[in-house]
Amino acid sequence: MWFKIIALRILYVKQDKNDSGPMDESMEPLILAIETATRAGSVSLARGLNVLASRSGDGGSSHSTDLIENIDGVLREAGAELPLVDLFAAAIGPGSFTGLRIGLATTKSLAIASQRMCAGVSTLAAIAYQAGPSDRTIALLPAGRGELFAQMFSVFGDAATPLDEARHIAPETMIEKYGAYSRVTWAGEGARAQIELLRAAAEARKLELSVDEPPSNGEPVSGWIVVPAYDNLADAVARLSFRQWQTGSLSDPANLRADYVRPSDAEIKNKF
Repeated sequence: MWFKIIALRILYVKQDKNDSGPMDESMEPLILAIETATRAGSVSLARGLNVLASRSGDGGSSHSTDLIENIDGVLREAGAELPLVDLFAAAIGPGSFTGLRIGLATTKSLAIASQRMCAGVSTLAAIAYQAGPSDRTIALLPAGRGELFAQMFSVFGDAATPLDEARHIAPETMIEKYGAYSRVTWAGEGARAQIELLRAAAEARKLELSVDEPPSNGEPVSGWIVVPAYDNLADAVARLSFRQWQTGSLSDPANLRADYVRPSDAEIKNKF
């Protein structure tokens, strides 16, 4: 059903596009960001770094059931219309295989219909960015079967700089990989799911573990900190996509691709 709604929205864009025109070059871009990598997902509308409206999805149902409704919702809340959007941004993974496909298909369809460019943002980079400034943030996302997607970032200003590559990893291996660092911010749903493991690892290393600490203000982290879980990850996707807008590192909609990090179960089975 969701693709029928998209088709209607595309028709609406085509009809109104000639009246809307491109944005005033003196203004920051109006960005529609879609994040369907996590269970609930979210949608955000921002003007540059300023979030105008955002909505979280329903973690108990498919993204296909409420994504278009949430897109319409943030547009209405901000008093904007789809033809006025200058940039379409999406979380490209890692995350839910089905969720990513739905989000990317929607983003590409709307961008193509609007003749706009896209920005693809790493889900883990968005998680790290949302956790606040830090010289070492480990972004963790559940990968199913008790495993994790993990990546380390340095977060300052409007950038989340990767310090290693995203990996599909077991929790124990994650501790082996990152446990030597005495100052770490742990962020994301995966960190919340592994609090007891992190607590035990911190105690073994005689480190203090602080849980539900808010994002730092740029001061050095003391010990290990697990930041609170945040809704509306699409807010971070929108803000990171603005940096891509500034640097001109955008993507044609046809070239927007998911980064699954690991093969799907079906692909694994086909190898045997």
